[in-house]
Amino acid sequence: MAGLTLASPSTDTSSIDRVSPAREFWLRFRRHRLAVFSVWLLSLLVLAILFVPMIWKVGINEIDFTSTLEGPTAAHPLGTDDLGQDILARLLYGGRISLAVGFTAMLMAVLVGTIVGAIAGISRGSVDAGLMWLTDLFLSLPQIPLLLLMIYLFRDPLKEIAGPEMGMFILIVVVIGGFRWMPVARLVRAQFFSLREKEFVEAARALGASPLRQVLRHILPNALGPVIVAATIDVAAAIITESTLSFLGLGFPPDVPTWGRLLYDAKDYLDVAPHWALFPGGIIFITVLSINYIGDGLRDALDPRKVV
Repeated sequence: MAGLTLASPSTDTSSIDRVSPAREFWLRFRRHRLAVFSVWLLSLLVLAILFVPMIWKVGINEIDFTSTLEGPTAAHPLGTDDLGQDILARLLYGGRISLAVGFTAMLMAVLVGTIVGAIAGISRGSVDAGLMWLTDLFLSLPQIPLLLLMIYLFRDPLKEIAGPEMGMFILIVVVIGGFRWMPVARLVRAQFFSLREKEFVEAARALGASPLRQVLRHILPNALGPVIVAATIDVAAAIITESTLSFLGLGFPPDVPTWGRLLYDAKDYLDVAPHWALFPGGIIFITVLSINYIGDGLRDALDPRKVV
């Protein structure tokens, strides 16, 4: 046995695969095939909205009475409306406004909700109770009647200040974002309640970190996962809300062809020109469905309980 040598276990860890957080996120996200496909689909849609008008130079208000209510043709791939206006050009232009409203309202809702939820989550006593009372108050308000009331009250003053298009854009973003921050606030507050008692936060507190540093450096970065998922839901909800307001005739002016406005203009011609409503409705459906699938993929990718 003297000549027998036992090999010591290797302590070389260079062969151990290390997965970076970004790669781990991608490995989880790509498992959701519908989410990956939705990213590509939404990216193509955004690129088309941004760059196709540079090639397709038909004016959105170019009237041609000789081709009214035509179906898809070579000259008008998506057909025309009752004034002979090209639906493709109006759909691409309206996409910029609808997506801008969706993402801007989402940013506003997430920003306000995160601030309110973070203050409530890190505070105790009357501050937390007061902010949650305010959140519950907004949650209990009937949204559609209030949306209509605010539009009636502030539409004309904002049009005079910022112009018809920009004034309505500001009003719709503020109105939609102002009624979408409450779920984000509750979500952030719940995450703060869970994280503020964790060991790493207790260690930072013991080392003298201020409450603001605890929030910005330790708690908030670890609470952003569910907020990102909620943000995708807010984008879809904002697009649908803007389309609903435009469909009711309370959104942008008639010469601004948002997707909802196109549906509103097409509602009286469904029997003779169904293509006029089909294409805007289809693009809204595809956009909202893609964003929802991306949200599902982000939820799975950001879930710490899932393994790669």
